[in-house]
This record gives sequence, C-alpha cells and structure tokens, in this order.
Amino acid sequence: MKIQFDQMNNIKIKNIYGPVQQPVSLLAFHSKRVKPEAAFFCLKGENFDGHEYVEEAIGYGATVIFGSDEELFSRLQYVYNRTTFIVVENVRSAMAHFSKYYFQSPDEELKTIGVTGTNGKTTVAAYVRSLLTLLGLPTGSIGTTGIWSSSHKLDYKKSTPTTPESLDLHQIFRDLRNQEDEGVVMEVSSIALDQCRVEGVQFDVAIHTNFSEEHLEYHRTIDHYRECKLRLFRQAHHRVVNIDDEGMAEELMEMGTEGLLTYSLDKDSGADLTASAIDVMEEGSVFELNYRGEKRSVFVPVYGTYNVANVLSAVAAALHLGSSIEQILSVLPDLEGPEGRFQVIQTPLNQKVILDYAHTPVALNRLIEEVKKLNYNRLIVMIAGIGIRDFNKMPKMAAAIDGKADEVVVTVDHPGYHDPQIIVDQVMTGFKEPHTSNIHPTLTREEGVKCSMELGQTGDIILLTSGCINNAQIVKGEEIPHSDEEIIESYFPHVAH
Repeated sequence: MKIQFDQMNNIKIKNIYGPVQQPVSLLAFHSKRVKPEAAFFCLKGENFDGHEYVEEAIGYGATVIFGSDEELFSRLQYVYNRTTFIVVENVRSAMAHFSKYYFQSPDEELKTIGVTGTNGKTTVAAYVRSLLTLLGLPTGSIGTTGIWSSSHKLDYKKSTPTTPESLDLHQIFRDLRNQEDEGVVMEVSSIALDQCRVEGVQFDVAIHTNFSEEHLEYHRTIDHYRECKLRLFRQAHHRVVNIDDEGMAEELMEMGTEGLLTYSLDKDSGADLTASAIDVMEEGSVFELNYRGEKRSVFVPVYGTYNVANVLSAVAAALHLGSSIEQILSVLPDLEGPEGRFQVIQTPLNQKVILDYAHTPVALNRLIEEVKKLNYNRLIVMIAGIGIRDFNKMPKMAAAIDGKADEVVVTVDHPGYHDPQIIVDQVMTGFKEPHTSNIHPTLTREEGVKCSMELGQTGDIILLTSGCINNAQIVKGEEIPHSDEEIIESYFPHVAH
C-alpha cells in the first residue's frame, strides 16, 4: 500500500524528514520483526526505548519510522535519505490511528463491545461472545484467554496479556471480519486505555463490571486507575453499568441516562435488569430475572452469584444491540463461559478440581463464597503471588484466604525478573500465622499444582487460583509453556474434563 504521509489528517504529525510517500506492507514495534517496506514505531517502555533500535529496524528493511525524538531523526535523515522519519507527539496514539487506516477501519464494520473492570472482564467477554453468537450475530473475542472467532480459538501470538497493542488489534479486527464474524467483544484494561491501544475505536457498547484496587504498580494512584477506565465510556455509544459497584458506578451514572442500561443483584435497586432468588446447583444457577417490571425464571449453566451478575451485563449488551428479551431468554441455557473460569474437572477420587484464575483479593473472596456452597469433604486452595503485578497486593491474597481452607498452597505466577522466593515470602506476610502446618509454600506454579493434588483426598475440592496467561509462565521476559490441566491429567491419566 502506497501512503502519502503529508495527507494523513488523523495523525498529529510535527515534522516529516525524507520522502513524503512510501509503500508500506507491514507494521512493527519490535525491530526484529521488521521486514522490507515496514513502518516501525519507536515505543517506549519501562525497560526499553524503540528509538535505540531505529538503525537496526532500517537494516531489516523499515522504510518508515514513527518516533518523538526530532533531534535523532533530523540527524539520521542524512545517513538514510531514502527512509521517511515522522516526528509525532505521541507514538502510541500515532500507531493506533495509523493501524486503523492501514487495515482500512475494520472496527467500523463490526459491532464492537468493550469490557472493563477490576474483576470479571474475561468472563463477561466470553458470555457476550457466546450470547451474541447464539442470537445470530457471530462474534469473536479478544482477551486474557486468547483470540477467538465465533466458532474457534485462533492461533495468534498476542503482544500483551489482555488488550493487544493497536497494530495487532486492528489486524485481529480485519481477520475476524474476513472470517465473516459481525461482532467483537474485547477486554479493555486500564493500562491499554492509558497507552492509547483502543484510541480511535468508537465502541457500540462499553460494559462496566466493578472497580477495586489493582495495577497500582503501573498507575501509582487509584484515581489515575479510575480515570483510565472511565475513558472507555467516553468513546462508546451505549453503556452497561453495574450499579452495585461503589468504586465507579457513580461517575458512570453522572454521564447521563441516554444509551444507558444498568444491572444489579438487588431487586430493589431500581436497575433496568436485576437478578434475585439465586439458587446455585451442580448444573448451574437458577434465578428470577426482572427486566423493567417483568419477572421471569431463568436457568444459566454458570456457577456463582457474581457470575449471575456477569450474565446480566451480557444480557444488557445484547439488548443494546437490538435483541429482544424473549430472544435472549430462549438461548441463555446454552451460554458458554471462558476457559479457566470456574472450570470443574472431576477426578477418579470423586474430587472436584476447580480452575479459576481469580487474581485479586476481591475475586478470591467471591470465589471462596461460591465454592463453599458445593458439597465437599475438605477444601484445598492454591493462591499465588504474581511477579509482574503489584507486590503490595500479595499479602492481601493471603489475608483473603486465611482461615477459610483446610490446606493452603502458596505459589508463584509469572515471576518475571524477580526471585520466586521473594514473591512467596511477600505473600506469606499476609497470614496471621504463616508457619502453621496447613500452609505449604512452593516456588513454581507447577510445584504448586502438584502439591495441591498430593494434598487432596477422596471427596475434596481442590481450587487452583490466580492468573496463568496464554498457557505460559512469564520468566525473565520469556513465555515458558504451562498447563494446569496437563499436570492434573498426568496425576490422574484418565480424568474427565
């Protein structure tokens, strides 16, 4: 594609050095992924600065360089006079708008639903994908469990754990459209919003699940974290708001009632959608749905009161997109959830191994409440300190489980560049009595899963929590393959999933 850079009005360009027109056949922000005729974006991170790799990118064939270092570009133009150097104020913003232009605005051909919240994003995204597809709007999803079309998981190397970088995002939108999907639901993290990854996307629906302290290793303050999340709703036509949430619902309600649907688990809250009389069974949950004064009994194959709230948010999204409540109720019994969220595996010892990647104190508390409604002999729970997250949160995970399980296994998820022992020690400080015999520290997730299985006896529930991303553990910048399910399967070669 030949691009005339001096005519791109949607990007705030400060200066162009070199040819104003170039062919572009690839977008990249990693210099080693550059190929001939690539546009290379000089992103800055905690541990790197893309400006330091400009000459390497040119060596691999980059013909266009986007960056913010004018002094560098004005110097390099004399050395590489066939290369176009484009100076912009915000490289991430420029990358978002250029990616949308390059892939020909595929987001505008899809119904787009963005989901944000401290907890529940992955589950809500899966429910929305499933519900809209069942309603005849084939919908893909983008998030923690990978990239999915309406029919299957796509083999796609993600650039980030939750919300991909913008150049990947617009390529995924295009790929989904080419597969004849008509909608896409995506988890939109606060960090993604701060880093302009979804800038330029006008969402049809934005969904709010809840808000509590998280990602302070990045945001530094809770106010900045909240402000980043609010940005999603400023670029959406319709909003879905959980009015039970004290963290952010008030700010969202202040945006006005136009294009707004609310949901609640309090039947007297005045929300548009409420659920009450919730009964959790082995097969799923039954509850009474009230939509604008009309009550209906509903069955959904999901577990947990908090997941009923997540279902309500998906129902609200479908209503915003034109489905009737009758159409929605007719397909809810077939709703599918995400990988790794209250995923139950039966073992030959009549145990339930439950995989649920709850990785915040709030999510862990909710999960334990729901698990305790099931029948079991003893409860074994594995928790983890996540090396790539806020260290201050780690003791809170221990405090959330303290005294609530018969056996507790402490382990490490994604140690990153940290010593696993330091992470485990940090988690252990949250227990009132960390050296009791029923608390078992381990140094890898694999060890943690094996220890949990060994502690299990007939009739027990073994609950494996925390955030294993993309079937891998992030260790010193590398993704090391990992699967809880494979470890369980090797422990019991004939387990039924």
